Amino acid sequence: MALFKSVVSKIAKGLARTRESFVGGLRSMLMGRTLDDQLISELEARLIQSDVGVKAAQRLVEGIRTDFKAGKLSRGEDVLDYLKRELKAMWPEQDRSVRFAETAPTVILVAGVNGSGKTTSVAKIAKALRDQNKSVLLAACDTFRAGAVRQLEIWAERLDVEVVKGQQGGDPAAVAFDACQAALARGVDVLLIDTAGRLHTQDPLMRQLTKIRDVTAKKIPGAPHEVLLVLDATTGQNALRQAEEFTRAIGVTGLFLSKLDGTARGGAVIAIRDQTEIPVKFIGVGERPEDVEPFDPERFVDALFSE
Repeated sequence: MALFKSVVSKIAKGLARTRESFVGGLRSMLMGRTLDDQLISELEARLIQSDVGVKAAQRLVEGIRTDFKAGKLSRGEDVLDYLKRELKAMWPEQDRSVRFAETAPTVILVAGVNGSGKTTSVAKIAKALRDQNKSVLLAACDTFRAGAVRQLEIWAERLDVEVVKGQQGGDPAAVAFDACQAALARGVDVLLIDTAGRLHTQDPLMRQLTKIRDVTAKKIPGAPHEVLLVLDATTGQNALRQAEEFTRAIGVTGLFLSKLDGTARGGAVIAIRDQTEIPVKFIGVGERPEDVEPFDPERFVDALFSE
């Protein structure tokens, strides 16, 4: 079920810095030049610098070299068309919609490292659900930072949703348990669980996250129905390691790529696709609750190459 409507103009605006750095740099390099081995080598270096990933860059360049030798590509501007076409073809058909339970409540578990924009992303999802007239309950499972709970409460007040919270320093899994009970008792449509930010290298905290997942599974059949990992687009290649470790711990079902509007490193979306099968479901293109877009590969690439 689609939560957000994709608007190419909004995506293009959000990708302005990436487009200027990535595609703008490619245009400056390629336009008006005749394609040769030297230019192709320069292109490979530029692609790698743009965070598309070494493997993806090498595969793209290998295709360009093959077409160049076959006489199919001769001008620099031809390469831009080739890249746009091949980038669109990189993504297979995938279900990028949020997975809802057949019987309410649907449980959505949201995880991510500190500073990834996780809580703001939770608010964006909550707003989209409320806009579809779904009742939402938030679970504040970041019990370690009082500021985190308060931030979630502020969003909840703005969006007119309730929050289940516990004692500061308490057991996050206990909050998740209470939230599941409350969701069942109140008959809400969606329980949205915000978890503590943690580094993927912190084993005790990752085990705690697994415990939250297990508690929801015992309390509500099939839960969590969706496990979203929020990745900060400004971290570039480091996001890949996070995706691997969080998936190992909690079985990530979708990615929410945040802060695309604040980075020139949006090429990381391509690297993520190249090295993981986890679908990117949402991209954040601003700070407001409405500044989020469903990830549509074709529209994403069109926005990236727009002038």
